[in-house]
Amino acid sequence: MRPPRVAIGVMAKAPVPGYAKTRLIPLLGADGAAALQQQLILRTVALARSVSPTLLQLFVGGDAAHPLWAQCDRDHGAQLSPQRGDDLGVRMRDALLSMRQQADVAIVIGTDCVAMQAAHIQAAAAALASARMVFIPADDGGYVLVGAREPHPAAFTTSIDWGSERVMQQTRDALSSQGWRSPDDWRELPPLWDIDRPEDYQRALQLGALVR
Repeated sequence: MRPPRVAIGVMAKAPVPGYAKTRLIPLLGADGAAALQQQLILRTVALARSVSPTLLQLFVGGDAAHPLWAQCDRDHGAQLSPQRGDDLGVRMRDALLSMRQQADVAIVIGTDCVAMQAAHIQAAAAALASARMVFIPADDGGYVLVGAREPHPAAFTTSIDWGSERVMQQTRDALSSQGWRSPDDWRELPPLWDIDRPEDYQRALQLGALVR
């Protein structure tokens, strides 16, 4: 039996001053926040490539002509696609569905989780051998990874308060309302932390996960 074909999609905002990492602009300034975003994108794309996926896709928001995208393609073979949809849920489901056309399982990650390692992505892919969806929750109430063989529409609706601390619980409630049960239908792996606030940035520096 052949191993499953795994597609990984990285959701990334263009590292444009005033557009990227806006919550950290008071600490870093607009240029500093954009530089941080670029560092996070490069780290995440390299991480995704390190697990040797069948397909590596970069779903970009903002400036589709930013030179960083060409660098990611050149260095890591990341295929470029625009993010499509009016909110994060729609954009993530679109990414999962488009990648599932070329792979057995699809995984979407953001760029903010410097705690994520290759083993976390591999564990998520392994979970999809039996579960229909998999999540890695974030410490702040969201999630840093979603993967699927069958991305249920209920997990991505506009009724979920995207960007809030309620996202993961609302996702659980939405899937449960459709008759799904955990861990049979969806699996949750141990939570990780990501960079949203100034204290997260300082933590990443102290751990050596970022360079200033």
